Amino acid sequence: MLNNTSSSFKNNQQKESNLRSIFANYRPVNLKLDAVSWSPYKNKPLLKPISLSINAGEFVAVVGPNGSGKTSLLRCIYRVNKPSSGEVLIDGKNIWSIPPRQYAQRIATVLQDTGSEFGLSVFEMVEIGLTPRSTHWKRTHIDIEAINEVLILLDISHLTERDFSSLSGGERQRVLIARALIQSPDILILDEPTNHLDIRHQLELLELLSTLPCTIVVSLHDLSLASAYADRVLVMDKGEMQDYSVPQEVFTEQNIKNVFGVETIIDKHPITQRPRFSFYTKKQQD
Repeated sequence: MLNNTSSSFKNNQQKESNLRSIFANYRPVNLKLDAVSWSPYKNKPLLKPISLSINAGEFVAVVGPNGSGKTSLLRCIYRVNKPSSGEVLIDGKNIWSIPPRQYAQRIATVLQDTGSEFGLSVFEMVEIGLTPRSTHWKRTHIDIEAINEVLILLDISHLTERDFSSLSGGERQRVLIARALIQSPDILILDEPTNHLDIRHQLELLELLSTLPCTIVVSLHDLSLASAYADRVLVMDKGEMQDYSVPQEVFTEQNIKNVFGVETIIDKHPITQRPRFSFYTKKQQD
């Protein structure tokens, strides 16, 4: 029988092997927003002009209070909201000039609101992620092996035969992330992916995302998670970009007070050395 150390080492080796296999086809791209604005109304922009560049393979977190424009911005990137002005470019090419199927091969999304997908098993839900790159419906041995690997990676292999609609919120979220990963996207967009996840799965998910060889844009409510894992942070408020830089520069006491309306004590996390926050209100201080 293997002792705990040997078993852990073997599990880590297997996980690294799974990662290499699943991510072999990833091709990260540069993403640029050039004065992008959007609104469903005339003369009332909900998303005011935003210009920024994201390097290939970067992990960018988008933070801001409710209604700040985070989801509207992401919808412009994954081609649901067509900008009222400006352009979204990947490797210098306007995303709206790319044929739909080709764009679906390049971008994967994990959204907050998803239907129950009644009647589909967990395996079938993840399998949908292969559709954009498939030329036929029949799955090969390699396809099935890849699906099983990503199920193991997200700690949901025990749910393979379960009906997706019967799962808890956290389980469903991990299934949707597995579906996105199997797609081998150049860009991965996630809107509040840590919702419904317990602390361990939040940390494991963001650790996994930080290792992915693709360009990642993720909206987060938790500033500590954004600080711990993002290469750069985009701060949104009232539809405008307030700041865009590395966590150490974005997360200042004044910035947090201006955007979120709370007081903050900031120190360094003893392990990551990234900014760590203790929030309080003026009433608590008094």
